[in-house]
Amino acid sequence: MKERCPLTRVLGLQMYKTFFYHKEFLKKFTETIPSALFNCRLHLREILTFVSMRQKRVYMTVSSDLATDNRVHRTCTVLEGLGFQILLIGRKKKNSPPMPPRSYQVKRLRLGFEKGALFYAALNLRLFFLLLINPYDYLFANDLDTLPAAYLASRLRRKPLLYDSHELFTEVPELVSRPRIQHFWLRIEQRILPHLKVMITVNESIAAIFKSNYSIPVNVVRNVPQRQEQLYALSREELNLKPTQKMLIIQGSGLNVQRGIEEAILAMELIDDAVLFLVGDGDVIPSVKKIVATKNLQEKVRFVGRLPYKQLLQYTAAADLGLALDKPLSLNYAHALPNKVFDYIQAQTPFVTSPLVEIQKLIDRYDCGEVIQEVSPEALAQKINTLCSNPERLAILKENCKKAAAVEHWDADKKVLAEVVERVFI
Repeated sequence: MKERCPLTRVLGLQMYKTFFYHKEFLKKFTETIPSALFNCRLHLREILTFVSMRQKRVYMTVSSDLATDNRVHRTCTVLEGLGFQILLIGRKKKNSPPMPPRSYQVKRLRLGFEKGALFYAALNLRLFFLLLINPYDYLFANDLDTLPAAYLASRLRRKPLLYDSHELFTEVPELVSRPRIQHFWLRIEQRILPHLKVMITVNESIAAIFKSNYSIPVNVVRNVPQRQEQLYALSREELNLKPTQKMLIIQGSGLNVQRGIEEAILAMELIDDAVLFLVGDGDVIPSVKKIVATKNLQEKVRFVGRLPYKQLLQYTAAADLGLALDKPLSLNYAHALPNKVFDYIQAQTPFVTSPLVEIQKLIDRYDCGEVIQEVSPEALAQKINTLCSNPERLAILKENCKKAAAVEHWDADKKVLAEVVERVFI
C-alpha cells in the first residue's frame, strides 16, 4: 500500500474535523448547498441559452455587391447585437470595390452576367442551391430580386423568413418601361407576399401600399444613417475649389435614370461660380459624361466615382447644397425617401429636392431644404442661384439640418428592426 503524503494526511484530517466536528459550519453548509446548486442551475440555463443563441445562424441575401450597401450593413450589425451569426450573400461585379472589413461573414458571388434576365436567373439559382445545402436557422431576404430563392428554400427547409423591401421593386422605372418584365416580377410578388407573416420596408407611404395590396403586417425601418457627432469636411484646397465657388453635390450608390442627374448637369450652364460633384456610380453616368463633353462643362462638373461611406460623407459635409432630384414619374420614385437626404441632414448640408411625398414631410417638419415643383434645368438653376445669393437663408437651412440630425438617425429605427427580428426569429 502506497504511503500517503504527511501533508495530505494532515489536510484530510483537518477537513474531516471541519465538516464533522464544527456543527455550526455543517449546519450552514447543509442549508446553503441546495440554494447554491439551484442558483448554479439557473446560471447554467442562462449560459446555455446564450450559447444556443450565439449559435443561431442567419443567411442574408441581397443583389448588391455589398461594399457600399449601408442599409444591409446596419441590419447585419443589429442582428449581431442580438446574438446571431451572420452570413451576408451578395455578388461581385467586374468593377466592385474591395470589401471593407466586416465583423460578420460575407460571400460575394461571381455570376457571369451583370444585368438583365440572365443575371436574375443566375443569381436566384446560385442562391437557391446555396440555401438548400448549407446549415442555417433563419433567412433574411432583401428586395424582390432575391426573394424567390429565399422563399423556396425557406419552405423546403421549414426555416423562418424575414423580408425587407427597400423600395417598390415592381414600380422602378426600369420595369415600368418594360410591361412584360414588370408583370413577371409582379406575379412573383403576388404569389409570395401574402404568405409572409410580416415584412419590413423603408417608409410609411410604401408600407401603406403593401398593406393595402397584400393585407400583411408591414413594419417601417427607414434608411437613416448613424448619428454623426463630428464629421470632417474636405477643405476648398483639398477639393481644388476657388474660395468664392459654391459646391453642389449629388451622391449615392444609385446614380440612375430619372433621378434628375441630366437636368442638374444641364442646369450648370445657367449657374455661375459653382461646381457640381457627382459622388457615386450608376447606369446614368456614361450618358451624362457625354453631355458634359458635348456642352464643354468639364470645369463645372466633376465625377468622383464610388467611395467608402466615410469619405462620401466628407464630400457631403463640404458641400453648400445637396441635390435630391428623383422624378415622381413612377409610383416607386413618387413615394421614395432617398438615403442621400438623410446623409445631407447628418452632414448639415441644405438640399434642393423634387416634390416627393416623404421628403416634403421632412421639409415641412424641419425646414431643412427647399422644393422645386418641376425637375428642369431652368427651375433648378433658378432655385440654386437664389439660394447661393442668399447666405442668410442658407445659414438658416444649415442650422435646421443640425436640429434634424439630432433626431433623424439610426437609433430609433434599429429598435424597430430588433423588435421585428425577435418576433420572427426568436
